[in-house]
Amino acid sequence: MVPALRYLGSVCGRARGIFPGGFSAAHTPASGKSRLLCQGGRRASTSSFDIVIIGGGIVGLASARALILRHPALSIGVLEKEKNLAVHQTGHNSGVIHSGIYYKPESLKAKLCVQGAALIYEYCNQKGISYKQCGKLIVAVEQEEIPRLQALYERGLQNGVQGLRLIQQEDIKKKEPYCRGEEVRCQYVVTCAGLYSDRISELSGCNPNPRIVPFRGDYLVLKPEKRYLVKGNIYPVPDSRFPFLGVHFTPRMDGNIWLGPNAILAFKREGYRPFDFSARDIMDIIIKSGLIKLVFQNFSYGVNEMYKACFLSATVKHLQKFIPEITISDVLRGPAGVRAQALDRDGNLIEDFVFDGGVGDIGNRILHVRNAPSPAATSSLAISGMIADEVQQRFKL
Repeated sequence: MVPALRYLGSVCGRARGIFPGGFSAAHTPASGKSRLLCQGGRRASTSSFDIVIIGGGIVGLASARALILRHPALSIGVLEKEKNLAVHQTGHNSGVIHSGIYYKPESLKAKLCVQGAALIYEYCNQKGISYKQCGKLIVAVEQEEIPRLQALYERGLQNGVQGLRLIQQEDIKKKEPYCRGEEVRCQYVVTCAGLYSDRISELSGCNPNPRIVPFRGDYLVLKPEKRYLVKGNIYPVPDSRFPFLGVHFTPRMDGNIWLGPNAILAFKREGYRPFDFSARDIMDIIIKSGLIKLVFQNFSYGVNEMYKACFLSATVKHLQKFIPEITISDVLRGPAGVRAQALDRDGNLIEDFVFDGGVGDIGNRILHVRNAPSPAATSSLAISGMIADEVQQRFKL
């Protein structure tokens, strides 16, 4: 039988958690709004499916691919509220394939990122998709960062990351002539990267804690005449209190070099611009998550991120710690992305991927991908394999 896959985007009837035809659903990153069935330039031939995946981002599409390869006799639908696919987190990411060095050993992120990176490279090679293995330097610019850098190196070894080594200050110039640092760990990485629906989780009887909180990340773009300053990925030693990697230098496949992102609260689930605002989204986050506790626990950090977002000179001053030659006249404001980050009621940012199911007649037929921010793109093919395994076991396919 020819595998059946339908994309249903935008326009028609609303999916409210009760689906026609008694099918099972694998729920992946989508948005905070109700899903919309039907059309969007493509017309589905049926409204009944064996499996429906909610969210047409990279994780949703990879999951559809994995399921259809394993179960070609099943009909599979992908529901997406937008007219096009991959327009939110997937379409606003940094374009980096991560190596897996940052994540806690034995965590899902560590395991799936390392596996996913290998699968992404293999997929790109099979499909003739271009990428650059330009390498990455994680740079300590202060003496107190060196012990954290050493710990990061050891974590990468535990996670099975290949090509790691510690280098001294004099070796930095060989890889990045304009970069300075106290000590650098070099690794080789590369390219690639959903918002989530708490409302559908509630309808399915799933515990709505943790909640999803949107964080906007703004990028700057290095002017073309200054691209010579950066050859590969340059990252800071990350702050272990947060799941964000810090402002970094990222060469893109189109030749552009992105600088960023910051990490500030977005006042709308899809708030890509500074003044995007949704009273409903903000009230939902304040009432049902630990946002207030998070703000009080990390007030100075949040204020500093807001300040850098408002004043270009503040961000450039931070970038100069790595490449002193960069000036404010060398950069332009660039794109922004929104990270869907899980937050528990105690104000803790959830570091790992979260997958769970609901209860009841509807809930036990739904699998939720509840926290899959970065490195979800890198991990997408590995995540999809795990989802396919779980769907097969839960739904007895």
